[in-house]
Amino acid sequence: MSKPGKESIAYSGYLIPETGELIVTKPGWFNYETVIESFRGFLSAVPAEDGKMYCMVLDNAPWHKKAIRLIWEEELPKYQDIRDKMTYISMPPYSPDLNLIEQVWIITRREMTHNRYFPSRIALEEKLDAYYSKYRKPNAKLASLYSFKCFRDEQVPVPV
Repeated sequence: MSKPGKESIAYSGYLIPETGELIVTKPGWFNYETVIESFRGFLSAVPAEDGKMYCMVLDNAPWHKKAIRLIWEEELPKYQDIRDKMTYISMPPYSPDLNLIEQVWIITRREMTHNRYFPSRIALEEKLDAYYSKYRKPNAKLASLYSFKCFRDEQVPVPV
C-alpha cells in the first residue's frame, strides 16, 4: 500500500480460507530473506496441528521464486522447520484472481485507501494496521472469498 509520493508500506498477508482469519506482517522490503522470515512468523503465530501442513499460495515474484528454490528445491537443512509444516502452490503467471490474498488487497484498496488522502506514511500505516487487526479473528467476510472447490477437502475430478 502506498500514499501518493515515494513512500510506501510493505505488507505480506496470510489468509486462512476456511475461517477468514488474516495474518499480516510488515517485512519492510520484499526479498527472499523477508519471505522466509515471514513464513516462520506465520508458523509461530498459527502453529500447524501435528501431522498437518499449511499450503502456501505463492505468485511469481522473484523473492518467492528464490525462497521456493532454497526451501523446497535445494532442501537446505536450515529450512527444514518450514518444509515440515508448509508446502506451496505456485500460481500461473498473470493470475492474481486465483490468489485469495490478492482479493484481500483489492478489498483493502476499495474500502480504505482508494481516493483518500493520508497526510503521512504513519497515518496510512495506522489506518491499515487498525483495518487489518479486525480481520485477525475468524470472520465471514474474508471466509466468503474461499469459493474455489479445488482448494477444499472434497474430492473434485480433475479434467484430463
